[in-house]
Amino acid sequence: MATRYRCDACGNLTRFDVVATKRTRAFHHFSVGGELTVEDEEILDHVVEQVTCRWCGASSASIQELEVDELSGGTGVPEEKS
Repeated sequence: MATRYRCDACGNLTRFDVVATKRTRAFHHFSVGGELTVEDEEILDHVVEQVTCRWCGASSASIQELEVDELSGGTGVPEEKS
């Protein structure tokens, strides 16, 4: 499931600043010329630390986390997390 956000203060569904920490394992492939290509990246841990509305600056309790069914391509109505 993908995650979206909704600001209860202003109704925003599209613009948020998200601060997150992600720990990954990946295969780094360097070309002979020194250019890096990252392949086979696996997310080991992902923590969202803060979400702030870009429109009104609200954060914390004013931001709802919503789940969107990926099979609908994200076009369906988001369902609130319980």
